[in-house]
Amino acid sequence: MLDQQFSLQHIEIEELLELVQEETPSFDYQHKKHLISLLNDEGDEMGYIRLPLHFQLDEQLNLVYEDANALYLSIESGNAAICMMEGKENVYHTTFSAYMTRKKQGFSQIKYLNKKGKSRAGSRIRLSETVTFFENINTTMNELCEEFLIDRIALDCSKTLLPYLFQSKVEFPIEKDDLKLYKIPMHIAQSNYTNLIAAIEKLQKPLLLYNEAFKVELESVFMGH
Repeated sequence: MLDQQFSLQHIEIEELLELVQEETPSFDYQHKKHLISLLNDEGDEMGYIRLPLHFQLDEQLNLVYEDANALYLSIESGNAAICMMEGKENVYHTTFSAYMTRKKQGFSQIKYLNKKGKSRAGSRIRLSETVTFFENINTTMNELCEEFLIDRIALDCSKTLLPYLFQSKVEFPIEKDDLKLYKIPMHIAQSNYTNLIAAIEKLQKPLLLYNEAFKVELESVFMGH
């Protein structure tokens, strides 16, 4: 269990990559998750380094560039937020909202229909709002992908809502198994601009997550710099 973490923001990216290459027994860069697994001599994972999306690497841990474009999208039932980042600069953001929640019960129309299978007048309105909600999101995502050269698309979305995103009449700009797609590795409680930009700021700092059993080995490499 990786129950320890340590910020590596004090180490320049070139030095950090050199430390991994020269001071750890082995490593494995996972492009999809954008992290570096740190392995011991036996091939066991001691921990991993979660990298900011504005750093783009090749498989040998060479820094390709450090100002990559990343498009962030966070969705919850009835609310969504988009941020377009050029490197660490926020160059565009917008939010969306829709009437998707039953007021008395307080849960989304999608969950209600999955549970009850009903479709009354209010339900149809909420479903129509849901369809429009995802079409508007995907329209904006496509426009941004046409305007900017996007290196990664970072997504925070529940499994319940994913089909509506990827099966919308207005297609999502990439397929759900595209290597550009990055699952945001933290829960964003509410999908608004304030919470999304706060999550992005956290993700822009390299973070070491590791097993307590390997604390001594990893501290000697990363924490003395």
